[in-house]
Amino acid sequence: MSLAIEATGLVKVFGDNRAVDGLDLRVPAGSVYGVLGPNGAGKTTAVKMLATLLRLDGGQATVFGHDVQKQPNEVRARVSLTGQYASVDEDLTGVENLVLLGRLLGHRKRPARERADQLLDAFGLTDAGNRQVKTYSGGMRRRLDIAASILNTPELLFLDEPTTGLDPRSRNQVWEIVRAVVSHGTTVLLTTQYLDEADRLASRIAVIDHGKVIAEGTPGQLKSSVGAGTVHLRLRNPDQRDAAEEVLARVMAAPVQRDADAVGLTVRVGTGGSEFGAAEQASRALSELAAAGIVVDDFSLGQPSLDEVFMALTDRKEVAA
Repeated sequence: MSLAIEATGLVKVFGDNRAVDGLDLRVPAGSVYGVLGPNGAGKTTAVKMLATLLRLDGGQATVFGHDVQKQPNEVRARVSLTGQYASVDEDLTGVENLVLLGRLLGHRKRPARERADQLLDAFGLTDAGNRQVKTYSGGMRRRLDIAASILNTPELLFLDEPTTGLDPRSRNQVWEIVRAVVSHGTTVLLTTQYLDEADRLASRIAVIDHGKVIAEGTPGQLKSSVGAGTVHLRLRNPDQRDAAEEVLARVMAAPVQRDADAVGLTVRVGTGGSEFGAAEQASRALSELAAAGIVVDDFSLGQPSLDEVFMALTDRKEVAA
């Protein structure tokens, strides 16, 4: 497997705070690799170290085989970074921002303008190209910022929480851009607090907390690590919820969670040491509920969500910002 990033034992210390504390990463080339964690987990610090913006206090890392400490220029020639906040000039137009950056990257005037027009069209910003960026919405600024980061197509693109603060439509637009960038051969390392974002985009995910990787794998592997599945059901009669909870806990040998509505119950299957698989446990539970005269109006069995994975791994009460 060709690796875009290989990092071992990364450490970064700020005073008494070990922001990154022995971080290991192996990022396959040509994919989206998600780094998932809450505020303060060390995501942004790790990205800055890998992008040569911060020196390592310990460990080692390579980007496409080039050492980030010993060969920073070779690394910088292959990467681009889009941070949490748009870095474009708000007093310039969209076109002016891209042309300026293109010229700084060594393009002549006409090729710089042609590349700017190409990117504005690809990112749905042509009609806004001659407007000052200060008039753009948050989603438009983010799209322009990503466009600026791929004026010269990088081998590796760091996207540090690219959809923070965006509305759902703008987030979906950014996701489509990420998929398009990867389809053209660029590797993307995506840091995010949004679990659904990592689930939709990343082929592999590292969950980090307190500066360390606490779990790593495909979304499916991470979900299966905390249980074989999750059963959600809704009862017809809310007065039967106590009885239904008792049946589920006994048959499925797992804790039962009361949902926000008065008739909803959730059970994570496969955490109680039962000899039966998830489907078998769910089938037995439905039979027992019916025998007890408890009517189930809605039932589903699926994998745990990444929200449940994160909560199980970190034992935190809150995940998102």
